[in-house]
Amino acid sequence: MAANLPSTLNFTQYRDLVKKLKHGKSLPTAIYLHKSSLEEALPLELLSFIQSTVSKLNTNEPWNLIKLYKRDLKFTLLNYPHFDEYAYPELHTSYTIDGDEQTIKTTNYSNSNNPPILHRKETFVLPSYPLYQTFKDITDEGERIGLYQNTKSIGFKQQWENLIKRKAFKLDEQGRLHKVAELPEPIVENEPQTIKRHLTAINRDRLSAPFQKLAKYGYLNGDHSILDYGCGLADDATELEAHGLNINAWDPVHRPNGNKQKSDIVNLGFVLNVIEDQQERKDTLKAAYQYTQKLLLVSVMLANETKQEHFKQYKDGVITKWNTFQKYYSQAQIRAYIEQALNVKTMAFGQGIIAIFKCPQLEEAHHLELQFQNYNWQHITQKPQPKALPKAQQKTLFEKHKTLLDDFWQHCLHLGRLPANDEFEQSATLRKYFASHNKAFSLLQNYYEQNEFEQAKQKRKHDLLVYFALSLFGKRQAKSHMPARLTRDLKVHFSDYNQALEQAKQLLFSIADPANIGNSCYQAFDQIQLGELHDNHSYILPTRYLNQLPAILRVYIGCAVQLYGDIDDVDLVKIHMRSGKVTFLKYDDFNKKLPLLTERIKVKMLEQDIDYFYYGDIYPYQPLYNKIDYLQKSSSEYKSQQRFDKKLADMLKGVTKAEWPNWPILLKVFDYWGVELNGDRFFGTKKPNS
Repeated sequence: MAANLPSTLNFTQYRDLVKKLKHGKSLPTAIYLHKSSLEEALPLELLSFIQSTVSKLNTNEPWNLIKLYKRDLKFTLLNYPHFDEYAYPELHTSYTIDGDEQTIKTTNYSNSNNPPILHRKETFVLPSYPLYQTFKDITDEGERIGLYQNTKSIGFKQQWENLIKRKAFKLDEQGRLHKVAELPEPIVENEPQTIKRHLTAINRDRLSAPFQKLAKYGYLNGDHSILDYGCGLADDATELEAHGLNINAWDPVHRPNGNKQKSDIVNLGFVLNVIEDQQERKDTLKAAYQYTQKLLLVSVMLANETKQEHFKQYKDGVITKWNTFQKYYSQAQIRAYIEQALNVKTMAFGQGIIAIFKCPQLEEAHHLELQFQNYNWQHITQKPQPKALPKAQQKTLFEKHKTLLDDFWQHCLHLGRLPANDEFEQSATLRKYFASHNKAFSLLQNYYEQNEFEQAKQKRKHDLLVYFALSLFGKRQAKSHMPARLTRDLKVHFSDYNQALEQAKQLLFSIADPANIGNSCYQAFDQIQLGELHDNHSYILPTRYLNQLPAILRVYIGCAVQLYGDIDDVDLVKIHMRSGKVTFLKYDDFNKKLPLLTERIKVKMLEQDIDYFYYGDIYPYQPLYNKIDYLQKSSSEYKSQQRFDKKLADMLKGVTKAEWPNWPILLKVFDYWGVELNGDRFFGTKKPNS
């Protein structure tokens, strides 16, 4: 170690040095390097800091890999005793060192039945490492039989070995792969004529998923020209033409003479995943982008590894039983593919539905609407009650135009400020009778409780802060593309743009503190009085209450939504208080008395990654036994749920609720009692067993 090198680093110095590393396996939150590569791969300042810290803590245990954190002043020493000898070595011990606190945490996996394991060993070492080519050959073996298609489930020994078994292979003493059974022969690369691409087009009796998203966000209101690029049988175009929209449709097989022309919105729906030629796939994406003036929407099929195993492998996808090609993606894969091919940023509209905005103004308007839509003001369903009327002359004027003034008041509440002339459709009529919006509002102050308007102003300000905080998270520069409405909001609620941005930064940074998230969860539970609160761990609530949450939780969940996409079909949201995670839960039918969990999506914001868990195959369906916690106690539905839950509890008497069974076992319980659950009612099928 050079004598003049510092033995300590602050976080900024450490982070900047780690950012400059050009070798090692780089993940979103850390870089991994083999011990043999440190002197060549690390800057001297970083190497000196690591060596000095290890020496101070008297860490003399064996290790051969180091994990350098990107977002903390930490590193972990990892001991894989059989790194050189075994293809996929197990982790024996890890030593996590906190550079600030100068502490060390040891975790021992030697007695674990399912320890972490390593893949792609060549990424940890330099090309000069003696076994580099051997490691690369091992990785190539796994890639050839599709072991790395889904990296979410292969980091631990048992899942890895189960996957290899499903592929009809086994591992020898050195961990090398050997075939143990004949797999169906894959279609060979030189037979592209067997692929029947025309069969991928399907008949629809409703708008396809991407067009439903466009409708939801208001893009099918007639203001935008549309091109459906790769329209298939053109059912979407036929439906939209019937509504008078300006839409063109083209398909190389089913509508080759369709009108391809530049349009505001281009839909490339479920096209990329049926093109087996990689260059043609990329060219198609680029062509659709060239036709786009404002917004390109790309949709593909998503699938997990289990589903893909049912088909024959071909190129980078599979061949279905109809001899069509399918390239399945994960959400992260399709976004990364589009961003790399087009050199753009993407936004998820839903699972497998990815938006690319060419028009910055339209993008900002979209993000703005995400925060201000779906209001549920009380006045929409229950008209506000005016105060006692003062002067007779005013009374006459008010009563004469009461409907007009009610509408104007509702607009004031929705915006949290007075609307501009072009923001209120009946502005000309209002100004005809009251001269200006200001005078009409002054009149209304005599009739309606002003605290309702003050609450609306405060709500609107929080909405704006959430919007700007999520803009910062998405690394969008909103200032130069702000809609006129947003500019007006800023003038009313903040002194200037910089003040709004500074407060939004504070709000965004505040979500990094688990104490803030935990306190806000308790506050939200006290206000909503609904959901499932696990002390110091998590808060689960229905998605329909998200707009009622404190701003900090809306930002926390909003960051997860930006990574995942639209959550329209999500029933429950689980806010993890301490781990930087949000979980979205989907059920088969949440209106049932006993909904079954079908999908769990865990968004890990620190890693900028998503884990998907599908139920009904690998994981059995899991009933939601505490549906009653998500119902208002004053509702008739709550009382009905109580009666249902009592019948269920009687059949499971003697079993603690924490141990109530999954769906397949519950069906056996029903069979034991001689009942069948049909809808929300139990029907007897036979006499229960004695």
